[in-house]
Amino acid sequence: MGRDRARRSGLERLWHGDATRRGAIAALPLCVAAGMFRSAVAIRNLWWRRMARRAGIPVISIGNLTVGGNAKTPFTLFLAARLQGRGFNVAIVSRGYSGRASKARAILVADRGELKAAPEEAGDEPAMMARRFTGPIAIARRRLDAIEMLSERYALDAIILDDGFQHTRLQRDVDLVLVGDRRGFGNRRMLPAGPMREPLSALKRADAVVVVSVGDNYPSGIRPQEMKQMLRHRVLNARVRARCLVQSENGQWRESPAALAGRRVIAVSGLADPSAFHAMVREIDGDLVGVLEYPDHHAYTAADWQEIASAARDVDLVITTEKDLIKLERFPFPRDSLYALRLEVSLAEEDARALDGLILPRLRGPEKSESGPVQEVSGNAS
Repeated sequence: MGRDRARRSGLERLWHGDATRRGAIAALPLCVAAGMFRSAVAIRNLWWRRMARRAGIPVISIGNLTVGGNAKTPFTLFLAARLQGRGFNVAIVSRGYSGRASKARAILVADRGELKAAPEEAGDEPAMMARRFTGPIAIARRRLDAIEMLSERYALDAIILDDGFQHTRLQRDVDLVLVGDRRGFGNRRMLPAGPMREPLSALKRADAVVVVSVGDNYPSGIRPQEMKQMLRHRVLNARVRARCLVQSENGQWRESPAALAGRRVIAVSGLADPSAFHAMVREIDGDLVGVLEYPDHHAYTAADWQEIASAARDVDLVITTEKDLIKLERFPFPRDSLYALRLEVSLAEEDARALDGLILPRLRGPEKSESGPVQEVSGNAS
């Protein structure tokens, strides 16, 4: 565990400009690998530009250019609830990262808020979304398989593709790319030398860029020249903030106010970038006295539970994320000691109307209600 944290810490410093000279020299092999990765991505995208298939149902993709920390899951839930509120029948499709391999081409994770597959099979994020979204959720490595399964079972107006920007084998009707304002694009290098999954020029495929802000007391990580390049496209602005705390009681999740009033807490998370999560804990007045950081999509073990329980002996609460709570709730934590921070996404009315104008004309069914004021919905840091 310590080695995982140290390795990630070194990469984070390299990716976001704080690497030592020694670390920069050691990163030279990573730069060679990044060049190879960039070439492979370019060849792959060229191939699927010719061979990509259409789903036969409107597809809205939500994705990003960098690894983790861009609020894809909260935004996916926000958009799904917004479209549901207008009377559209919507489903969510994901790859189901971190779930166990299955012989099934596609798996129905949830329907009407009822979980049909365990988090170990479905992956933490699809299982967590089932707690917040009442429509069908499915996963498949080849996302078209999930869409075909859902189309056979339900009369749908649209599919929302979670983390779909790089899944270029599937044509989509709307491509939204999320950019985290806090971290921006890091050093702009491709993996593994930097956080980029694709170069900034890939934004030409996007219908809109959504800049996501978390918290108020930090400078933007987006450089002026990067913003200038982004402004060649339609740019919307969204905010993520804490809505409430969530506690698991006998498998049911119960909400309580998002206020910690100076209570001593430790933050536990398995996120690619936990810094925004830690900032939000402080913003609701938590006295953050310690953190336990696990790899992204971490599958918690009994040993992890013991480590967390030991660290929590001298604090009031353990605060985690919803996608971590879905995996931690099976362990016997003391009553009222483990809570997850539930997040919500909001857009200013002007940006919300622009989002509606981009999406609604492309959906299968007729618009069933007039465009109204901005809506908010809960989500989870992703």
